[in-house]
Amino acid sequence: MIDFASRRTMMVDTQVRPSDVTKFPIIDAMLTVPRETFVPAAQREAAYMGGNLDLGGGRVILEPRTLAKMLDALDISNDELVLDVGAALGYSSAVMARMAEAVIAVEEDEALAAEAQDALAEVGADNVVMHAGPLVEGAAQHGPYDVIVVQGGVNSLPPVLLEQLKEGGRIACLFMSGALGEVRVGHKSDGRMSWRMSFNAGAPVLPGFAKEAAFEF
Repeated sequence: MIDFASRRTMMVDTQVRPSDVTKFPIIDAMLTVPRETFVPAAQREAAYMGGNLDLGGGRVILEPRTLAKMLDALDISNDELVLDVGAALGYSSAVMARMAEAVIAVEEDEALAAEAQDALAEVGADNVVMHAGPLVEGAAQHGPYDVIVVQGGVNSLPPVLLEQLKEGGRIACLFMSGALGEVRVGHKSDGRMSWRMSFNAGAPVLPGFAKEAAFEF
């Protein structure tokens, strides 16, 4: 039988901590949430390996390092509402649920959303609400949000998504240019976005986030 708990500790010790992620809530969440519960059954043995986990159709579960560094840059607090765009099977939402007051998880693939709902219930993440719908539309009815996280690559962002961010809120996105990408954190002030580069990473561009649906900043 695979010792997933040991693999989880090794993931944190070899992928997360060496990436200068030291905030206790992030470390605690990633040591606690069973990542193997949130990956396809056939891929559970690879749940704690580095690199993005391929779900097919251009979708991935972001590698632990990328997610951890995004969360480190966002510094989510326990009174905040988070929008998790492209939640897939729910791992990122389960991790953030341990830091935020509540998480709204958006997934447009109905099969993924249904599996995510079951997995979240299994681990007791009862402050996560699954929302089935187009990723580019977010979930305006539950917002506005203190924090938005996009779980995949983007070329640019639709205005409707940025409109769901609270004044003073922040968003983390992985902007891709070819095979290379950089995670940027945006802050909303006086209705305008200001961005800063955080770190390099890579992932496929999510459906609807290619340049054709662009909001240029």
